[in-house]
Amino acid sequence: MKPAVPDASARQHSGEPSPVRGRGGSRTNRPGRAEVDQQIAELVERSTHELRLAWRHLHRTGPPQGLSRDLLIRALAHQLQERTQGGASRALRRRLHRLTGELGKDGGSFDPRLVPRIGTTLAREWRGRTHVVQVREDGFEYEGQPYRSLSVIAARITGAHWSGPRFFGLTKRPGGLVGGAADR
Repeated sequence: MKPAVPDASARQHSGEPSPVRGRGGSRTNRPGRAEVDQQIAELVERSTHELRLAWRHLHRTGPPQGLSRDLLIRALAHQLQERTQGGASRALRRRLHRLTGELGKDGGSFDPRLVPRIGTTLAREWRGRTHVVQVREDGFEYEGQPYRSLSVIAARITGAHWSGPRFFGLTKRPGGLVGGAADR
């Protein structure tokens, strides 16, 4: 079993340090928590040049300009932990990507206090008609139909792409004002 972070003599002969174990392999071949802790500790002992080589080996490109030694170590340590203990699921990564896309485009910022609770009623008047959305455990309900995204509902109402949270007033605007959400 090849160690994920080789000792100094092995690094000299390989030419390029490997910060983490490659993908694949069985669960029994994965290093234990103590071994991962040891590998992370060894990262601190590496030179900045070796850390940059490890980054290049891992990502097939150099680290971002200006990335400090401390952040290089933290990023490589995170990668070690993620590879051995598992990372975020695909579903979680997709949801986070969707949320950042919905909230990042409109200049508003995400505030966890603005996430509506299950049972909340969101109301928005659009072109003389009041549209009511119920927040459910598995998403939202509009006109008796279930939806997983407020943006889909906003698009259905307006006929154009809208950020659902913004349309229903769930974003914090610069200056701290929040508008549009009704909690009934």
